[in-house]
Amino acid sequence: MQQKQSSKPQLSDAIKLSGAEILIDALVKEKANVVFGYPGGAILPEYDVMYQKHFNNILVRHEQGAAHAAEGYAKSTGKTGVVFVTSGPGATNAITGIADGMRDSVPMVIFTGQVGTAMIGTDAFQEVDILSLTKSVTKAGFQPRRIEDVAATVSKAFTIAASGRKGPVVVDLPKDVMSGKITPAAITALPPAPEATRLSDQAKTELHALMTALHKAQKPLLIAGGGVVSAQASPEFNEFAHQHQIPVVATLLGLGVMPNTDPLFMGMAGMHGSFAANMALHNCDLLINVGCRFEDRFAPNTRRFAPNAQVAHIDIDPNEIGKIITTTYGIVADAKQALTAMLTSTSSAAHHLEWVEECRDRRHAHPYHYNHEDGKIKPQQLIEEVGALTEGKAYIVTDVGQHQMWAAQYYPYTFPGQLVTSGGLGTMGFGLPAAIGTQFAHPDQTIILITGDGSLQMTSEEMDVLSAYGLNVKVILLNNGTLGMVRQWQDLFYDERRSQTVFHEQPDFQKLAQAYGIENYLLDPHGDWKHMLQDALSSEHSALIEVPIPKLEAVSPMIAPGQSNDHMMGI
Repeated sequence: MQQKQSSKPQLSDAIKLSGAEILIDALVKEKANVVFGYPGGAILPEYDVMYQKHFNNILVRHEQGAAHAAEGYAKSTGKTGVVFVTSGPGATNAITGIADGMRDSVPMVIFTGQVGTAMIGTDAFQEVDILSLTKSVTKAGFQPRRIEDVAATVSKAFTIAASGRKGPVVVDLPKDVMSGKITPAAITALPPAPEATRLSDQAKTELHALMTALHKAQKPLLIAGGGVVSAQASPEFNEFAHQHQIPVVATLLGLGVMPNTDPLFMGMAGMHGSFAANMALHNCDLLINVGCRFEDRFAPNTRRFAPNAQVAHIDIDPNEIGKIITTTYGIVADAKQALTAMLTSTSSAAHHLEWVEECRDRRHAHPYHYNHEDGKIKPQQLIEEVGALTEGKAYIVTDVGQHQMWAAQYYPYTFPGQLVTSGGLGTMGFGLPAAIGTQFAHPDQTIILITGDGSLQMTSEEMDVLSAYGLNVKVILLNNGTLGMVRQWQDLFYDERRSQTVFHEQPDFQKLAQAYGIENYLLDPHGDWKHMLQDALSSEHSALIEVPIPKLEAVSPMIAPGQSNDHMMGI
């Protein structure tokens, strides 16, 4: 007797998932437990699922802020930052942050809403071809046209963002793909996990040759670049430097790889670097670059850069090897793997004590310095005081300009990833949203933003996020009433023609902080400002700490554009 079939649907047929549900589930699998975003029409399906699943979206006040917040989260953790923005202006507003992340090799996945697939290419309301617009500032871009492919696309995006030379990936999400539903069985299988990379035979050969050269060198020098931070290779880097007694200089993004107090550390090198660091670059005979791009702020004159040195360049991106500086030993490798191999080399440790002493003597003879003035708060002095009060343990976030360089020069960095700043793109407005992202990444740590009056006004709306989420970010505003760094260049190279760099009108920043419900302090140069600073930093709430500084204070030392590293002004 034939068994009667039940008309009741099977469980696999009854359950259907929308593209948006599949997307959010995929994020959970990627352990992306916080995203920074701003909703809009084309991305409503995703935000509706976030609402139902209680997914943690941090509502910023501008899409550029979302991208910078994701950068702050990623730079301070090494994890991938996630952004959600809508189509059209939502996506284009995020491009500055995407470009900033690309230049500094920040792992990010940016999800952009898009009009329905049938409307793509019709110039529909709030439609832009965001994949074309971001092609030059992303590692990859995807636009899944089938619901079945959403999960696999997310997996691929996260893999690309966090592998090799890290960087941003855009995933453009048509609204009908996000709204449509399919059964779980129809979902495309996830791609296999990528195999762990290993040192190539070519890299091993080059490393062996480098170690041989190290034993012959009299004046070797190590560069700590941002790639060391990205590879989480600071322990290996420090062990190698001490094993062979090699002096170390850092790029802006490499600060903290070696603690400032380490006797081998000569400081930041480059345009506003220390005398000891730049002279070490100029006089070394073997330069070992780990994770630095040799960009123009580090090597202002490539023809006269490290003129006496053989150059070794360890970088995960083969395109960087030999691109700017002629390289003798080009090692395409992850910094951690390369340094591990160098530590386990059978060669005995080489010691270069005379060279180390020569470098130390320069450091002691020519430290960073500034002139104290009665009745004035010098920015360098303020940052030194912040360093003392925080014992060098705070996360320091900066915008871009003079305050950024003072923060790099005068704060006592102690661990990698401690300085969160815009390096390659030099983006004003980066600081406040990046500090918010850093705070969400490290809720129990001290987060200090050092910004300027020009930079703060570019993304000041994000102050609302500080109060809305009860964050504890200390915003130190160094107010000189000018676009300080541009004004400094005008004074040096344009006969003091200060075209559009002096603010004759400014908002009342104290009232602005009050409007956003944030504690506010105005340090009085004639009062006990150090005690007020201590009170502000010890508060458990966000605070704006405004510091009036001299209008014409300059960053020094400085290497003029096109000059070699040994030609420093203001020593």
